[in-house]
Amino acid sequence: MTQNEQPARTRFAPSPTGYVHIGSMRTVIFNWLWAKHTGGRFLLRIEDTDRNRYVEGAEEQLKESIRRMGIEWDEGPDVGGPFAPYKQSERLALYHTYAEELLGKGHFYKCWCTPERLKQVNEEKQARKEPPGYDRRCRKLSAEERAAQEASGKPHVIRMAVPLDGETVVNDLIRGPIRFQNALQNDPVMIKSDGFPTYGMAAIVDDHEMQITHVMRADEWIATSPLHVLLYQCFGWEQPVWVHLPNVLGPDGKKLSKRHGDTSITDYLDKGYLPEALLNFLALIGWGYDETTEIMTRDELIERFTLDRISPSGGVLNIEKLNKFNGIYIRQLTPAELMERLLPYLAEAGLVSAEPTAAERARVEELVPLIHERLVVLSEAPELLRLFFETPTTYDQALLVPKKLDAVTTAQALTTATAALRDAPEWEVATIEARLRALTEELGLKVGDLFMAIRVATTGSKVSPPLFETLHALGRDETLARLERATASLGSVSAGP
Repeated sequence: MTQNEQPARTRFAPSPTGYVHIGSMRTVIFNWLWAKHTGGRFLLRIEDTDRNRYVEGAEEQLKESIRRMGIEWDEGPDVGGPFAPYKQSERLALYHTYAEELLGKGHFYKCWCTPERLKQVNEEKQARKEPPGYDRRCRKLSAEERAAQEASGKPHVIRMAVPLDGETVVNDLIRGPIRFQNALQNDPVMIKSDGFPTYGMAAIVDDHEMQITHVMRADEWIATSPLHVLLYQCFGWEQPVWVHLPNVLGPDGKKLSKRHGDTSITDYLDKGYLPEALLNFLALIGWGYDETTEIMTRDELIERFTLDRISPSGGVLNIEKLNKFNGIYIRQLTPAELMERLLPYLAEAGLVSAEPTAAERARVEELVPLIHERLVVLSEAPELLRLFFETPTTYDQALLVPKKLDAVTTAQALTTATAALRDAPEWEVATIEARLRALTEELGLKVGDLFMAIRVATTGSKVSPPLFETLHALGRDETLARLERATASLGSVSAGP
Protein backbone atom coordinates (compact mmCIF):
# COMPACT_ATOMS: atom_id res chain seq x y z
CA MET A 1 0.00 0.00 0.00
CA THR A 2 1.37 3.41 -0.93
CA GLN A 3 1.26 6.38 1.39
CA ASN A 4 -1.83 7.83 -0.33
CA GLU A 5 -3.86 4.61 -0.43
CA GLN A 6 -6.39 4.07 2.33
CA PRO A 7 -7.61 0.57 3.24
CA ALA A 8 -10.34 -0.24 0.73
CA ARG A 9 -13.55 -2.13 1.34
CA THR A 10 -14.56 -3.98 -1.80
CA ARG A 11 -17.23 -6.55 -2.50
CA PHE A 12 -18.37 -9.23 -4.89
CA ALA A 13 -22.15 -9.37 -4.84
CA PRO A 14 -23.45 -12.14 -7.11
CA SER A 15 -26.97 -13.41 -7.58
CA PRO A 16 -27.22 -17.18 -6.95
CA THR A 17 -28.53 -17.98 -10.41
CA GLY A 18 -26.01 -20.51 -11.74
CA TYR A 19 -22.31 -21.09 -12.34
CA VAL A 20 -19.63 -18.44 -11.85
CA HIS A 21 -18.75 -16.97 -15.27
CA ILE A 22 -15.04 -16.56 -15.91
CA GLY A 23 -15.65 -12.82 -16.34
CA SER A 24 -17.25 -12.74 -12.89
CA MET A 25 -14.21 -14.47 -11.44
CA ARG A 26 -12.03 -11.76 -12.98
CA THR A 27 -14.24 -9.24 -11.12
CA VAL A 28 -13.69 -11.22 -7.90
CA ILE A 29 -9.94 -11.15 -8.47
CA PHE A 30 -9.77 -7.39 -9.09
CA ASN A 31 -11.86 -6.62 -6.00
CA TRP A 32 -9.85 -9.03 -3.87
CA LEU A 33 -6.48 -7.78 -5.13
CA TRP A 34 -7.36 -4.15 -4.46
CA ALA A 35 -8.58 -4.89 -0.95
CA LYS A 36 -5.44 -6.89 -0.16
CA HIS A 37 -3.14 -4.33 -1.83
CA THR A 38 -4.49 -1.54 0.35
CA GLY A 39 -4.67 -3.59 3.54
CA GLY A 40 -8.46 -3.45 3.41
CA ARG A 41 -11.25 -6.03 3.43
CA PHE A 42 -12.97 -8.03 0.71
CA LEU A 43 -16.66 -8.87 1.20
CA LEU A 44 -18.93 -11.49 -0.32
CA ARG A 45 -22.60 -10.54 -0.37
CA ILE A 46 -25.37 -12.72 -1.78
CA GLU A 47 -27.92 -10.72 -3.75
CA ASP A 48 -30.86 -13.13 -3.74
CA THR A 49 -33.77 -10.71 -3.99
CA ASP A 50 -34.85 -11.85 -7.46
CA ARG A 51 -36.75 -14.96 -6.42
CA ASN A 52 -37.74 -15.80 -10.00
CA ARG A 53 -34.08 -16.32 -10.96
CA TYR A 54 -32.99 -18.03 -7.75
CA VAL A 55 -31.36 -21.43 -8.37
CA GLU A 56 -31.16 -23.95 -5.53
CA GLY A 57 -27.55 -24.83 -4.74
CA ALA A 58 -26.08 -21.96 -6.77
CA GLU A 59 -24.93 -20.09 -3.65
CA GLU A 60 -22.87 -23.04 -2.43
CA GLN A 61 -21.46 -23.53 -5.92
CA LEU A 62 -20.28 -19.93 -6.22
CA LYS A 63 -18.72 -20.00 -2.76
CA GLU A 64 -16.91 -23.22 -3.62
CA SER A 65 -15.67 -21.76 -6.92
CA ILE A 66 -14.17 -18.73 -5.17
CA ARG A 67 -12.51 -20.90 -2.53
CA ARG A 68 -11.12 -23.27 -5.16
CA MET A 69 -9.34 -20.24 -6.61
CA GLY A 70 -7.59 -19.80 -3.27
CA ILE A 71 -9.56 -16.65 -2.44
CA GLU A 72 -11.22 -16.14 0.94
CA TRP A 73 -13.58 -13.31 1.82
CA ASP A 74 -13.00 -11.33 5.01
CA GLU A 75 -16.71 -10.74 5.63
CA GLY A 76 -19.73 -12.55 4.30
CA PRO A 77 -21.59 -15.86 4.47
CA ASP A 78 -19.99 -18.54 6.66
CA VAL A 79 -17.53 -16.06 8.21
CA GLY A 80 -19.83 -13.26 9.39
CA GLY A 81 -18.68 -9.74 10.04
CA PRO A 82 -19.75 -6.43 11.61
CA PHE A 83 -22.48 -5.81 9.01
CA ALA A 84 -24.13 -9.24 9.02
CA PRO A 85 -26.29 -10.65 7.61
CA TYR A 86 -24.62 -10.68 4.18
CA LYS A 87 -27.57 -12.20 2.35
CA GLN A 88 -30.08 -9.67 1.03
CA SER A 89 -33.14 -11.85 1.63
CA GLU A 90 -32.30 -11.55 5.34
CA ARG A 91 -32.11 -7.73 5.22
CA LEU A 92 -35.59 -6.88 3.89
CA ALA A 93 -36.64 -4.77 6.88
CA LEU A 94 -33.66 -2.47 6.31
CA TYR A 95 -34.63 -1.76 2.70
CA HIS A 96 -38.21 -0.98 3.70
CA THR A 97 -37.00 1.46 6.34
CA TYR A 98 -34.95 3.36 3.78
CA ALA A 99 -37.77 3.21 1.22
CA GLU A 100 -40.13 4.80 3.74
CA GLU A 101 -37.58 7.54 4.32
CA LEU A 102 -37.47 8.46 0.63
CA LEU A 103 -41.24 8.15 0.28
CA GLY A 104 -41.49 10.77 3.00
CA LYS A 105 -39.02 13.04 1.20
CA GLY A 106 -40.84 12.71 -2.12
CA HIS A 107 -37.97 10.93 -3.89
CA PHE A 108 -39.99 7.69 -4.07
CA TYR A 109 -43.65 7.11 -4.88
CA LYS A 110 -46.04 4.18 -4.93
CA CYS A 111 -47.27 2.82 -8.24
CA TRP A 112 -50.45 0.75 -8.56
CA CYS A 113 -50.27 0.18 -12.31
CA THR A 114 -50.90 -3.44 -13.23
CA PRO A 115 -48.60 -5.51 -15.46
CA GLU A 116 -51.36 -5.43 -18.08
CA ARG A 117 -51.41 -1.63 -18.11
CA LEU A 118 -47.64 -1.41 -18.29
CA LYS A 119 -47.66 -3.77 -21.27
CA GLN A 120 -50.29 -1.64 -22.98
CA VAL A 121 -48.28 1.55 -22.36
CA ASN A 122 -45.20 0.03 -23.96
CA GLU A 123 -47.16 -1.27 -26.94
CA GLU A 124 -48.60 2.19 -27.54
CA LYS A 125 -45.13 3.73 -27.25
CA GLN A 126 -43.77 1.20 -29.68
CA ALA A 127 -46.53 2.08 -32.15
CA ARG A 128 -45.49 5.73 -31.86
CA LYS A 129 -41.83 4.67 -32.26
CA GLU A 130 -41.00 6.01 -28.81
CA PRO A 131 -38.56 4.39 -26.34
CA PRO A 132 -40.26 1.93 -23.96
CA GLY A 133 -40.75 2.90 -20.34
CA TYR A 134 -43.25 3.82 -17.67
CA ASP A 135 -45.41 6.89 -18.37
CA ARG A 136 -45.25 8.04 -14.70
CA ARG A 137 -49.03 7.95 -14.31
CA CYS A 138 -48.92 7.25 -10.56
CA ARG A 139 -46.30 9.94 -10.03
CA LYS A 140 -48.90 12.46 -11.22
CA LEU A 141 -51.72 11.30 -8.92
CA SER A 142 -53.31 13.91 -6.67
CA ALA A 143 -53.31 13.42 -2.92
CA GLU A 144 -56.96 12.31 -3.08
CA GLU A 145 -56.28 9.80 -5.87
CA ARG A 146 -53.28 8.44 -4.00
CA ALA A 147 -55.32 8.07 -0.81
CA ALA A 148 -58.02 6.18 -2.71
CA GLN A 149 -55.46 3.78 -4.14
CA GLU A 150 -53.98 3.26 -0.68
CA ALA A 151 -57.42 2.47 0.71
CA SER A 152 -58.11 -0.05 -2.06
CA GLY A 153 -55.38 -2.36 -0.82
CA LYS A 154 -54.25 -3.10 -4.38
CA PRO A 155 -50.75 -4.48 -4.93
CA HIS A 156 -48.18 -1.80 -5.62
CA VAL A 157 -44.52 -1.21 -6.28
CA ILE A 158 -42.36 1.69 -5.12
CA ARG A 159 -40.57 3.72 -7.79
CA MET A 160 -37.88 6.40 -7.75
CA ALA A 161 -38.96 9.83 -9.01
CA VAL A 162 -36.10 10.55 -11.40
CA PRO A 163 -35.55 14.29 -12.10
CA LEU A 164 -37.26 15.27 -15.35
CA ASP A 165 -34.47 17.55 -16.53
CA GLY A 166 -30.77 18.15 -16.06
CA GLU A 167 -28.10 15.47 -16.16
CA THR A 168 -26.54 12.92 -13.87
CA VAL A 169 -22.78 12.42 -13.98
CA VAL A 170 -21.14 9.11 -13.14
CA ASN A 171 -17.49 9.72 -12.30
CA ASP A 172 -15.92 6.46 -13.37
CA LEU A 173 -12.30 5.95 -12.35
CA ILE A 174 -11.39 4.30 -15.67
CA ARG A 175 -13.46 6.27 -18.16
CA GLY A 176 -13.78 9.61 -16.42
CA PRO A 177 -17.09 11.52 -16.20
CA ILE A 178 -19.98 9.78 -18.00
CA ARG A 179 -22.98 12.08 -18.51
CA PHE A 180 -26.61 10.96 -18.73
CA GLN A 181 -29.66 13.09 -19.55
CA ASN A 182 -32.25 12.62 -16.83
CA ALA A 183 -35.10 13.08 -19.30
CA LEU A 184 -34.05 9.83 -20.97
CA GLN A 185 -34.17 7.81 -17.75
CA ASN A 186 -37.12 5.75 -16.58
CA ASP A 187 -38.60 5.83 -13.07
CA PRO A 188 -37.19 2.50 -11.86
CA VAL A 189 -38.91 0.16 -9.43
CA MET A 190 -37.14 0.14 -6.07
CA ILE A 191 -39.43 -2.19 -4.10
CA LYS A 192 -41.38 -4.88 -5.97
CA SER A 193 -44.96 -5.90 -5.22
CA ASP A 194 -43.70 -8.98 -3.36
CA GLY A 195 -41.87 -6.72 -0.90
CA PHE A 196 -38.42 -7.58 -2.20
CA PRO A 197 -36.13 -4.74 -3.32
CA THR A 198 -34.71 -4.54 -6.82
CA TYR A 199 -30.97 -4.73 -7.37
CA GLY A 200 -30.63 -0.95 -7.58
CA MET A 201 -32.22 -0.38 -4.20
CA ALA A 202 -30.67 -3.24 -2.26
CA ALA A 203 -27.14 -2.90 -3.64
CA ILE A 204 -26.88 0.82 -2.93
CA VAL A 205 -28.29 0.51 0.60
CA ASP A 206 -25.96 -2.39 1.37
CA ASP A 207 -22.90 -0.71 -0.14
CA HIS A 208 -23.57 2.30 2.08
CA GLU A 209 -24.32 0.26 5.19
CA MET A 210 -21.28 -1.96 4.67
CA GLN A 211 -19.03 1.05 4.02
CA ILE A 212 -17.94 -0.10 0.56
CA THR A 213 -15.32 2.33 -0.75
CA HIS A 214 -14.93 0.99 -4.30
CA VAL A 215 -17.63 -0.55 -6.47
CA MET A 216 -15.80 -2.61 -9.09
CA ARG A 217 -18.19 -4.35 -11.45
CA ALA A 218 -18.68 -5.24 -15.12
CA ASP A 219 -19.17 -2.36 -17.51
CA GLU A 220 -22.63 -3.68 -18.42
CA TRP A 221 -23.76 -1.80 -15.30
CA ILE A 222 -22.81 1.57 -16.79
CA ALA A 223 -26.26 1.95 -18.36
CA THR A 224 -28.02 1.83 -14.97
CA SER A 225 -25.27 3.59 -13.01
CA PRO A 226 -26.96 7.05 -13.22
CA LEU A 227 -29.92 5.65 -11.28
CA HIS A 228 -27.52 4.39 -8.62
CA VAL A 229 -25.86 7.80 -8.43
CA LEU A 230 -29.28 9.46 -8.12
CA LEU A 231 -30.15 7.14 -5.26
CA TYR A 232 -26.99 8.14 -3.41
CA GLN A 233 -27.96 11.77 -3.96
CA CYS A 234 -31.51 11.17 -2.70
CA PHE A 235 -30.12 9.82 0.56
CA GLY A 236 -27.37 12.43 0.77
CA TRP A 237 -24.71 9.73 1.05
CA GLU A 238 -21.10 9.89 -0.12
CA GLN A 239 -20.63 7.84 -3.27
CA PRO A 240 -18.04 5.08 -3.55
CA VAL A 241 -15.39 5.11 -6.24
CA TRP A 242 -17.03 3.73 -9.38
CA VAL A 243 -14.85 1.32 -11.37
CA HIS A 244 -16.57 -0.29 -14.35
CA LEU A 245 -14.36 -3.10 -15.57
CA PRO A 246 -13.81 -3.92 -19.25
CA ASN A 247 -15.41 -7.04 -20.68
CA VAL A 248 -13.68 -10.37 -21.05
CA LEU A 249 -13.82 -11.05 -24.79
CA GLY A 250 -13.72 -14.15 -26.93
CA PRO A 251 -11.10 -14.65 -29.67
CA ASP A 252 -13.41 -12.86 -32.13
CA GLY A 253 -13.39 -9.70 -30.02
CA LYS A 254 -16.99 -10.14 -28.89
CA LYS A 255 -18.15 -10.54 -25.30
CA LEU A 256 -17.30 -14.02 -24.03
CA SER A 257 -20.26 -16.38 -24.26
CA LYS A 258 -20.96 -20.10 -24.46
CA ARG A 259 -20.45 -20.07 -28.22
CA HIS A 260 -16.75 -19.47 -27.49
CA GLY A 261 -16.53 -22.66 -25.41
CA ASP A 262 -16.16 -22.99 -21.65
CA THR A 263 -17.31 -19.92 -19.73
CA SER A 264 -17.59 -21.32 -16.19
CA ILE A 265 -14.59 -21.03 -13.91
CA THR A 266 -15.49 -24.50 -12.63
CA ASP A 267 -15.00 -25.93 -16.13
CA TYR A 268 -11.43 -24.64 -16.18
CA LEU A 269 -10.65 -25.83 -12.67
CA ASP A 270 -12.12 -29.26 -13.38
CA LYS A 271 -10.01 -29.60 -16.53
CA GLY A 272 -6.92 -29.12 -14.42
CA TYR A 273 -5.98 -25.51 -14.85
CA LEU A 274 -4.19 -24.63 -11.62
CA PRO A 275 -5.87 -21.97 -9.45
CA GLU A 276 -2.62 -20.02 -9.26
CA ALA A 277 -2.28 -20.04 -13.05
CA LEU A 278 -5.89 -18.93 -13.52
CA LEU A 279 -5.43 -16.19 -10.93
CA ASN A 280 -2.35 -14.86 -12.70
CA PHE A 281 -3.93 -15.18 -16.15
CA LEU A 282 -7.27 -13.54 -15.29
CA ALA A 283 -5.56 -10.69 -13.44
CA LEU A 284 -3.90 -9.75 -16.74
CA ILE A 285 -7.16 -9.49 -18.71
CA GLY A 286 -7.72 -5.75 -18.65
CA TRP A 287 -4.80 -4.99 -16.33
CA GLY A 288 -1.03 -5.15 -16.58
CA TYR A 289 1.90 -4.33 -14.35
CA ASP A 290 4.17 -3.26 -17.21
CA GLU A 291 4.78 -4.11 -20.85
CA THR A 292 6.77 -7.29 -20.22
CA THR A 293 6.01 -8.89 -16.85
CA GLU A 294 3.45 -11.69 -17.05
CA ILE A 295 4.18 -14.45 -14.57
CA MET A 296 3.49 -13.17 -11.07
CA THR A 297 2.86 -14.96 -7.82
CA ARG A 298 -0.16 -14.26 -5.69
CA ASP A 299 1.88 -12.02 -3.38
CA GLU A 300 3.44 -10.17 -6.31
CA LEU A 301 0.01 -9.50 -7.80
CA ILE A 302 -1.21 -8.11 -4.48
CA GLU A 303 1.84 -5.89 -4.17
CA ARG A 304 1.69 -4.57 -7.75
CA PHE A 305 -2.05 -4.24 -8.41
CA THR A 306 -3.22 -0.65 -8.89
CA LEU A 307 -6.43 0.71 -10.37
CA ASP A 308 -4.73 3.21 -12.66
CA ARG A 309 -3.44 0.39 -14.86
CA ILE A 310 -6.88 -1.06 -15.61
CA SER A 311 -7.66 -0.66 -19.31
CA PRO A 312 -10.99 0.78 -20.51
CA SER A 313 -11.05 -1.67 -23.42
CA GLY A 314 -11.91 -5.35 -23.17
CA GLY A 315 -9.31 -8.08 -22.91
CA VAL A 316 -9.32 -11.32 -24.91
CA LEU A 317 -9.46 -14.73 -23.26
CA ASN A 318 -6.50 -16.30 -25.06
CA ILE A 319 -6.55 -20.06 -24.41
CA GLU A 320 -3.07 -20.55 -25.87
CA LYS A 321 -1.72 -18.05 -23.37
CA LEU A 322 -3.62 -19.73 -20.54
CA ASN A 323 -2.16 -23.09 -21.56
CA LYS A 324 1.31 -21.54 -21.53
CA PHE A 325 0.73 -20.09 -18.06
CA ASN A 326 -0.61 -23.38 -16.75
CA GLY A 327 2.37 -25.27 -18.10
CA ILE A 328 4.74 -22.86 -16.38
CA TYR A 329 2.95 -23.25 -13.06
CA ILE A 330 2.85 -27.04 -13.39
CA ARG A 331 6.60 -27.04 -13.98
CA GLN A 332 7.08 -25.07 -10.75
CA LEU A 333 5.52 -27.87 -8.70
CA THR A 334 7.72 -30.52 -7.11
CA PRO A 335 7.01 -34.14 -8.11
CA ALA A 336 5.33 -34.67 -4.73
CA GLU A 337 3.14 -31.59 -5.18
CA LEU A 338 2.17 -32.58 -8.72
CA MET A 339 1.40 -36.10 -7.54
CA GLU A 340 -1.09 -34.69 -5.01
CA ARG A 341 -2.82 -32.65 -7.71
CA LEU A 342 -2.99 -35.59 -10.12
CA LEU A 343 -4.40 -38.21 -7.75
CA PRO A 344 -8.07 -37.06 -8.05
CA TYR A 345 -7.88 -37.28 -11.86
CA LEU A 346 -6.23 -40.70 -11.75
CA ALA A 347 -8.81 -41.92 -9.23
CA GLU A 348 -11.67 -40.69 -11.40
CA ALA A 349 -10.16 -42.61 -14.33
CA GLY A 350 -9.97 -45.75 -12.19
CA LEU A 351 -6.18 -45.93 -12.30
CA VAL A 352 -5.74 -45.59 -8.53
CA SER A 353 -8.07 -46.05 -5.57
CA ALA A 354 -10.48 -43.33 -4.50
CA GLU A 355 -8.31 -43.13 -1.39
CA PRO A 356 -4.89 -43.99 -2.83
CA THR A 357 -2.68 -46.36 -0.88
CA ALA A 358 0.88 -45.49 0.07
CA ALA A 359 2.11 -47.76 -2.72
CA GLU A 360 -0.12 -46.04 -5.29
CA ARG A 361 1.04 -42.62 -4.17
CA ALA A 362 4.68 -43.67 -4.38
CA ARG A 363 4.13 -45.14 -7.84
CA VAL A 364 2.48 -41.97 -9.16
CA GLU A 365 5.24 -39.78 -7.73
CA GLU A 366 7.76 -42.07 -9.46
CA LEU A 367 5.95 -41.58 -12.78
CA VAL A 368 5.46 -37.81 -12.51
CA PRO A 369 8.87 -36.89 -14.03
CA LEU A 370 7.86 -38.67 -17.25
CA ILE A 371 5.03 -36.21 -17.93
CA HIS A 372 6.05 -33.18 -15.87
CA GLU A 373 7.54 -31.25 -18.79
CA ARG A 374 4.79 -31.96 -21.31
CA LEU A 375 1.66 -31.66 -19.18
CA VAL A 376 -0.60 -28.74 -20.15
CA VAL A 377 -3.62 -29.45 -17.94
CA LEU A 378 -3.94 -31.99 -15.13
CA SER A 379 -6.79 -33.85 -16.83
CA GLU A 380 -4.33 -35.04 -19.50
CA ALA A 381 -2.48 -37.17 -16.96
CA PRO A 382 -4.73 -40.27 -16.95
CA GLU A 383 -4.25 -40.92 -20.68
CA LEU A 384 -0.53 -40.17 -20.49
CA LEU A 385 -0.04 -42.53 -17.54
CA ARG A 386 -2.63 -45.19 -18.38
CA LEU A 387 0.00 -47.41 -20.02
CA PHE A 388 1.70 -47.88 -16.63
CA PHE A 389 -1.49 -49.16 -15.04
CA GLU A 390 -3.09 -51.11 -17.90
CA THR A 391 -1.30 -53.64 -20.10
CA PRO A 392 -2.08 -53.60 -23.85
CA THR A 393 -3.96 -56.78 -24.72
CA THR A 394 -4.53 -56.21 -28.42
CA TYR A 395 -2.48 -54.36 -31.00
CA ASP A 396 -3.38 -52.30 -34.04
CA GLN A 397 -1.18 -53.86 -36.70
CA ALA A 398 -1.23 -50.64 -38.70
CA LEU A 399 0.47 -48.91 -35.78
CA LEU A 400 2.78 -51.73 -34.72
CA VAL A 401 4.31 -52.37 -38.15
CA PRO A 402 6.27 -49.38 -39.55
CA LYS A 403 5.16 -48.29 -43.01
CA LYS A 404 8.39 -49.38 -44.72
CA LEU A 405 8.57 -52.78 -42.95
CA ASP A 406 6.45 -55.90 -43.03
CA ALA A 407 5.09 -57.95 -40.14
CA VAL A 408 7.82 -60.60 -40.35
CA THR A 409 10.67 -58.08 -40.26
CA THR A 410 9.02 -56.20 -37.41
CA ALA A 411 8.53 -59.41 -35.42
CA GLN A 412 12.19 -60.34 -35.91
CA ALA A 413 13.28 -56.86 -34.80
CA LEU A 414 11.13 -57.04 -31.67
CA THR A 415 12.47 -60.51 -30.86
CA THR A 416 16.04 -59.26 -31.13
CA ALA A 417 15.21 -56.18 -29.03
CA THR A 418 13.66 -58.41 -26.37
CA ALA A 419 16.84 -60.48 -26.14
CA ALA A 420 19.05 -57.39 -26.01
CA LEU A 421 17.05 -55.89 -23.17
CA ARG A 422 16.85 -59.19 -21.29
CA ASP A 423 20.66 -59.37 -21.30
CA ALA A 424 21.16 -55.75 -20.19
CA PRO A 425 23.49 -55.72 -17.15
CA GLU A 426 21.33 -53.20 -15.29
CA TRP A 427 17.92 -51.64 -15.92
CA GLU A 428 18.89 -48.00 -16.25
CA VAL A 429 17.79 -45.41 -18.81
CA ALA A 430 21.28 -44.99 -20.27
CA THR A 431 21.76 -48.74 -20.64
CA ILE A 432 18.37 -49.21 -22.30
CA GLU A 433 19.10 -46.42 -24.77
CA ALA A 434 22.59 -47.72 -25.59
CA ARG A 435 21.32 -51.26 -26.21
CA LEU A 436 18.50 -50.15 -28.51
CA ARG A 437 20.60 -47.68 -30.49
CA ALA A 438 23.25 -50.31 -31.07
CA LEU A 439 20.50 -52.64 -32.25
CA THR A 440 19.43 -50.29 -35.05
CA GLU A 441 22.92 -50.50 -36.56
CA GLU A 442 23.08 -54.26 -36.08
CA LEU A 443 19.72 -54.79 -37.81
CA GLY A 444 20.22 -52.06 -40.40
CA LEU A 445 16.95 -50.39 -39.43
CA LYS A 446 16.12 -46.73 -39.13
CA VAL A 447 15.99 -45.48 -35.55
CA GLY A 448 12.47 -44.16 -36.03
CA ASP A 449 11.15 -47.49 -37.33
CA LEU A 450 12.57 -49.65 -34.55
CA PHE A 451 11.79 -47.24 -31.76
CA MET A 452 8.22 -46.72 -32.96
CA ALA A 453 7.63 -50.48 -33.09
CA ILE A 454 8.97 -50.84 -29.55
CA ARG A 455 6.89 -47.87 -28.38
CA VAL A 456 3.66 -49.31 -29.77
CA ALA A 457 4.53 -52.79 -28.47
CA THR A 458 5.08 -51.57 -24.91
CA THR A 459 2.51 -48.78 -24.67
CA GLY A 460 -0.13 -49.62 -27.26
CA SER A 461 0.19 -46.15 -28.77
CA LYS A 462 2.41 -44.09 -31.06
CA VAL A 463 2.32 -41.32 -28.45
CA SER A 464 3.83 -41.77 -25.00
CA PRO A 465 6.31 -40.22 -22.59
CA PRO A 466 9.99 -40.51 -23.67
CA LEU A 467 10.65 -44.11 -24.76
CA PHE A 468 13.70 -45.05 -22.69
CA GLU A 469 12.32 -43.47 -19.53
CA THR A 470 9.00 -45.24 -20.17
CA LEU A 471 10.68 -48.65 -20.46
CA HIS A 472 12.66 -47.95 -17.31
CA ALA A 473 9.49 -47.04 -15.42
CA LEU A 474 7.66 -50.14 -16.69
CA GLY A 475 10.46 -52.33 -15.34
CA ARG A 476 12.40 -55.09 -17.07
CA ASP A 477 9.87 -57.89 -16.54
CA GLU A 478 6.85 -55.89 -17.72
CA THR A 479 8.74 -54.51 -20.72
CA LEU A 480 9.85 -57.97 -21.83
CA ALA A 481 6.37 -59.41 -21.34
CA ARG A 482 4.80 -56.69 -23.48
CA LEU A 483 7.40 -57.08 -26.22
CA GLU A 484 6.81 -60.82 -26.33
CA ARG A 485 3.03 -60.36 -26.46
CA ALA A 486 3.29 -57.87 -29.32
CA THR A 487 5.71 -60.14 -31.19
CA ALA A 488 3.33 -63.05 -30.82
CA SER A 489 0.51 -60.98 -32.29
CA LEU A 490 2.67 -60.33 -35.34
CA GLY A 491 3.55 -63.99 -35.63
CA SER A 492 -0.10 -64.92 -35.96
CA VAL A 493 -0.52 -62.31 -38.66
CA SER A 494 2.58 -63.33 -40.61
CA ALA A 495 1.57 -66.99 -40.50
CA GLY A 496 -1.51 -66.13 -42.51
CA PRO A 497 -4.75 -68.17 -42.80
